[in-house]
Amino acid sequence: MGEAVAVAVIVDYLGGLVLPDAPPRAAARGRLAAFRDEFYGCLTARADALFELCDAVLCTDGPVKTLVGLSVAPEHRRGHGALYDGLNRGRIDLGRLRMTLAGLPLPRAADGRIVLAVDVSPWLRPDAGTCPARSFCHTYGRGRDQHLMVPGWPYSVVAALETGRTSWTAVLDAVRLAPGADVAAVTTGQIRQVVQRLITTGQWHPDDPKIMIVLDAGYDAPRIAHLTGDLPVEILGRMRSDRVLRRATPPRVYDPRGGRPRRHGTEFVFGDPATWGTEQATTTTDTRRYGTATARAWDRLHPQLTRRAAWTGHPGPLPVIAGTVIRLQVQHLPSGGDPKPVWLWWSGLDATTADVDRCWQMFLRRFDIEHTFRLFKQTLGWTAPKIRDPQAADRWTWIVITAHTQLRLARPLAADLRRPWEKPAAADRLTPARVRRGFRHLRAKLPTPAGAPKPSRPGPGRPPGSTNRRRAPTHDVGRILATGEAYTRPTHHKKGTKPRRTGKRQAMIL
Repeated sequence: MGEAVAVAVIVDYLGGLVLPDAPPRAAARGRLAAFRDEFYGCLTARADALFELCDAVLCTDGPVKTLVGLSVAPEHRRGHGALYDGLNRGRIDLGRLRMTLAGLPLPRAADGRIVLAVDVSPWLRPDAGTCPARSFCHTYGRGRDQHLMVPGWPYSVVAALETGRTSWTAVLDAVRLAPGADVAAVTTGQIRQVVQRLITTGQWHPDDPKIMIVLDAGYDAPRIAHLTGDLPVEILGRMRSDRVLRRATPPRVYDPRGGRPRRHGTEFVFGDPATWGTEQATTTTDTRRYGTATARAWDRLHPQLTRRAAWTGHPGPLPVIAGTVIRLQVQHLPSGGDPKPVWLWWSGLDATTADVDRCWQMFLRRFDIEHTFRLFKQTLGWTAPKIRDPQAADRWTWIVITAHTQLRLARPLAADLRRPWEKPAAADRLTPARVRRGFRHLRAKLPTPAGAPKPSRPGPGRPPGSTNRRRAPTHDVGRILATGEAYTRPTHHKKGTKPRRTGKRQAMIL
């Protein structure tokens, strides 16, 4: 079957299936065309304007700086009024679009396992007092490398990770966090919905390995593991280096004095090697970037929970959430700095050496989602528009996610259009930015479901010399806890405090 028949190939976009005799390029082109048709079907209002806006994001030369700049792109055949009208009054069937993204071919680990990374990225709006639903977002590196709280819209993003060193991810979901929301509860619901969609679309079967969920230190990994205990997932999260966990309860010995049996064993202090004891497993791996990487694992450790914050009002006794603690120590860093140990908590038990290697290597792949955030903001212009309405910000976010998905599907079709100062790259090693450079040529060979614009006459607008008498209301920035209490700086964030001996985490929107 030749290239001319590629567009006519019938593609099952959920499973990525094509006709058996279709060439690889024809299959990739048919899959991309089918996804574009399905995306157009998800646009239930202002479909033509939103679809061509996504094409303008993909085909514009250079980074996206402003929304109005996209209206002059050749792929956007409508005016800037239609562009803003599509963002402000358009509608996207997010349930159908999420199901479509879950049905696309996903990257997997070496053992065929699906690895999902969850992280929060802020859309900073510090000077937009008229924007509602803003929260204080945690930022680092602004100014003098300080931790700052800047008003904005935080978004929780779920993406599937690839193996090896790459900047590609498959974004599956994005949710804007409301002020005062419980981050762990929202993340749990988001993970639950993504896993259910993966099961529905046939990406995961009962005989497949469990899905790995990788989290950073900002999440309460034991609590999320407890809330997702009924799902076929494993939770892997980083912990702060000042945490204190507990060992399992030792065998009960008869005591004539009586008393209640102990629920927690001895302490395991991350910062005190004298409390570690004998490890469950130890592995040593020689890496090119980090030198010798040594991982040590201790089994059946759990945080001692207290009835505060998220565990207030928990019915019955507090659970004992046991897992495996892994301490990763590398020889050197690529930047040349002093390497510090990384503490990981895995929801699995009885870890073997293969499990330990798999866990810390999958955690290192979590940083690939940071490359996706940088692409969203610096190239695709995710946080460039000055949008006031949060619902319009959600539509623009999904436009950017859809554009990134089309780049991923066009990856086998792209040519290396490199700059004179750039090194050549293999076809399978092209970055998303390089694939975007040639997307305009690919789009010319794909069908466009959007209709041609109809001629119209612009409205009269505001009369000259008149002022806007309808002032937009201002909104305060939300900084409250999920319990409704005012925010106070946690004591474990202050310098010179003792190690943390509870699993409590302030449920505040960062």
